[in-house]
Amino acid sequence: MAADVIELRVHGVSGMRAGTLLDRPLVVRVAGDRDAGFYRPRPGFGEATGPGGAILEAYHWSNLTASNVARGLMQLLLLPFMLSNLAIWSRPSGPGSGAFVKALCRLLGATLTGMFVLTLASVSLDLVAWQCASYAACTAGRAPLSWLGSLPVGPRLALLAMVPIIAIWVVSGFSARAGRRYEGFSATAGSGGDRLDASDFWHTAALVARLRLIHVAIAFGTLDASLLLVFVLRAPRGVGIGLLVAAVTLLVAALVLLCVPGLTDTGTAHAGAATAVRVLGWAAGALTVLTLAYAALLGSVAAEPGRLPGHARMVDGFVGMQAVLLVMLAAVVVLRRHRADESPKAFCGLGSPLLASAAVGLGAALSAALVYRTADVLDRGAVPTTMRAISNAPLQPPATFRWAALGTIAAVLTVLIGAFVGSRLTRSRRHEEAAKTIEQDFRHTPPDTQPQIRKVRDIIVRARLAERLSPLLCAYLVLTVLSLVAAGLDLAGFGPIRLAARLTGNGSTVARTMFYLTDVGTYLVELIALGILIIGVLAYRSADLRGIVTVLWDLGSFWPRTAHPFAPPCYAERALPEMARRIQALAGKGGVLLSGHSHGSVMAAATILQLPPETLRRVALLTYGSPLGRLYARLFPAYLGDEVLREVGDRVGWRWVNLWRHTDPTGGWIFSPHSPGEPPRAEGAQGGVDCRLRDPRSVSVDPMDTVPPPIEGHWPYHTNDRYAAAVADLAGRLDLPSKAPGIVAAPRGVEAGEGPVG
Repeated sequence: MAADVIELRVHGVSGMRAGTLLDRPLVVRVAGDRDAGFYRPRPGFGEATGPGGAILEAYHWSNLTASNVARGLMQLLLLPFMLSNLAIWSRPSGPGSGAFVKALCRLLGATLTGMFVLTLASVSLDLVAWQCASYAACTAGRAPLSWLGSLPVGPRLALLAMVPIIAIWVVSGFSARAGRRYEGFSATAGSGGDRLDASDFWHTAALVARLRLIHVAIAFGTLDASLLLVFVLRAPRGVGIGLLVAAVTLLVAALVLLCVPGLTDTGTAHAGAATAVRVLGWAAGALTVLTLAYAALLGSVAAEPGRLPGHARMVDGFVGMQAVLLVMLAAVVVLRRHRADESPKAFCGLGSPLLASAAVGLGAALSAALVYRTADVLDRGAVPTTMRAISNAPLQPPATFRWAALGTIAAVLTVLIGAFVGSRLTRSRRHEEAAKTIEQDFRHTPPDTQPQIRKVRDIIVRARLAERLSPLLCAYLVLTVLSLVAAGLDLAGFGPIRLAARLTGNGSTVARTMFYLTDVGTYLVELIALGILIIGVLAYRSADLRGIVTVLWDLGSFWPRTAHPFAPPCYAERALPEMARRIQALAGKGGVLLSGHSHGSVMAAATILQLPPETLRRVALLTYGSPLGRLYARLFPAYLGDEVLREVGDRVGWRWVNLWRHTDPTGGWIFSPHSPGEPPRAEGAQGGVDCRLRDPRSVSVDPMDTVPPPIEGHWPYHTNDRYAAAVADLAGRLDLPSKAPGIVAAPRGVEAGEGPVG
């Protein structure tokens, strides 16, 4: 009976309130807390049961990702780390390449940490301590810089090295503090399985702590090497050379540890490996102290015009590593897909390398923006950005950042132009598909409904645009790799302008053209950085903008931080174990219908895989507006691919219904895209999961109404009669006890509307 069943609704990333999710004016929390809680209709203020007769309950989790302005800005600036963390989860399915892909993704994440430090070193050590402090026109009228110029070079560099050290401390501390709200929630020991049904899959606190120590060691080792290179190249001493060798050894050891499977799995690490990580952390701290002491006490070198010795080569080296790793990652993914004979997935099946290239490209753009803008500020704009590339300007950032500027403008223009062209080229095909849907749903309509039919058709056409353009993003991967390879040419002394001039033989014309391209690219990346800051601030004043930022952030922080510890913390590490615990408690008294909307359907499916068999026989699954088949199965095939989704169906005995609409730009079918009245296109029980809803319900104006029924798209679904029928059907198929005791919970008197909603 539906009266013995709890319909537990889970919202998506839009962050709707619990009252909206339950369609009740007042609700009370019956379990959980303000960050994430379970809510029911307040007694006496609306029915406790939903359209299908089940008792209503909602899990409201969006406050887990709510934040203040400072925290939001920090997260936006760490966006490259989030993208690199997503790359490891987008690996191909099947055995044989998982460990290698994971190692490559973690190494790419390590290069991002190194580039983060080198960018700050470019500002503090190269531009300020080395170049500006020795340039009278730069220090004139600036007391702090004049004071720096009066210091010897060694102490000056040691003092300015505190800037990246403080930044490392802030980012590491933010990473640790931000994750304490989720990580370790109801933690259990496990074997470190790499499947969603592993008992400790969502318990990664120990792993993130180990990765954090390794990345801090990489950051300190990079800074130490950058600082020591100055003295080794200008005034070599045995102590300095020994410290430099130690710094390089530290970096190599950290990179090796990132590739050790037992150390970077979610399970408990081997005691020896865990000890090695702790020793690495202590060694990094001790080496940094010794490096600063050496620079301050023994680092006596004379400042010379030009860049900080060895610094530009370090930047080139890290960029070259990124190029090699990206090429290797793309090659492994392509070979894996070819051997498995897999059909093309989202982003041409290159999800991992594409997300990694996006992380690298965005990181390079932010680095170029910071370094070039700092150079312009320090020399008071005396040398235009367009002339800084080849002129004898006193302040010269590493030439690699010029490639980043050019690569950014090329990639952005390609994607924008390609999106425009692609939308036009695919429009006719999308119109044909929409026309078939209109013909199926609205036959023999009167002439006065044509405007509404055209509106419905246009919405269907727009709703299917994103998946048609996903191959376009592969061009971004190619351009990113090419720009990184081009940056490697700087190792041979070629900047973008000198290279083009040598190839064409017309130096002046090419130089002027490249000036402007470099200028546009530099200002473009500066606008990107400024735009990120503005979005971070305005998101807390504009509800619409906050919703967009929240959607992107909730999607990006769903997966655990197993590739980069500085990525946003994984809220699912609390939400999913909490949902599993609540479902087990409810199933002990009756049945549970887990109802997930949009991203909530992803959380529901992942929770199913965490439930024991004795609980699953009393659980059914209802999804609607779900991106499981349309996005997650394609972008994360190893974790939410077709095989995993079939396992979800098997575990609930195929008590699963998925409602979808052609007008929904986010959700879609999971197993079979058939329409009502058509045979399923999938064999077996999975063919009965998907149920397409007609939207709108009619294009004609009801005699008792003044306008046509609304086009509902992504929300709501629960107002449709098919939803109520699905609830009643699934509830009737549950294995309920012969006499279920009352499923009650004492209200805590806290309304869902209180407090911020992310």
